[in-house]
Amino acid sequence: MTTTTMTDAARLLDAASFAAGRHRDQRRKDAGATPYINHPLDVARILAEAGVADIEVLMAAILHDTIEDTDTTADELAERFGERVCGLVLEVTDDKSLPKLERKRLQVAKAESKSDDAKMIKLADKTGNLRDLKSSPPAWSEARIGAYVQFAELVARGCAGISASLDERFRQERLRFD
Repeated sequence: MTTTTMTDAARLLDAASFAAGRHRDQRRKDAGATPYINHPLDVARILAEAGVADIEVLMAAILHDTIEDTDTTADELAERFGERVCGLVLEVTDDKSLPKLERKRLQVAKAESKSDDAKMIKLADKTGNLRDLKSSPPAWSEARIGAYVQFAELVARGCAGISASLDERFRQERLRFD
């Protein structure tokens, strides 16, 4: 079925099924080794709860880590989900060929220049990560957790101002670390 003949609900579920298949062998870094797919689904849910109803933004949220963390290609996403969804995923994807610190630096540096839709996805991503970090932390030192919280705050600052609801959700999660 092409994207033009599928309902929005079917398109969203197709993105979820695709992402679940691609992330099927991946786990989060928490003590319970939570299935990775829970994270992109949570990012989309955070957006939906904040009032985002654009189906392609929600699809991109679900797919946001497929290029970065699986063998999925941009061409594959564009063909299956359309150019806009693929473009949003690419906007929030880190270049894994770069060292980790450089990827983090670029996330902060480029946050302000992203499209509004990509900013919302990135802000929901950081909000979900903070929520997970507090409720089910990985075996990280307090210093490493603190460094991630500071990093997330810098990225969120560059993405702020698009959605008051998303800004507030991030702020509430951030406050849990004080």
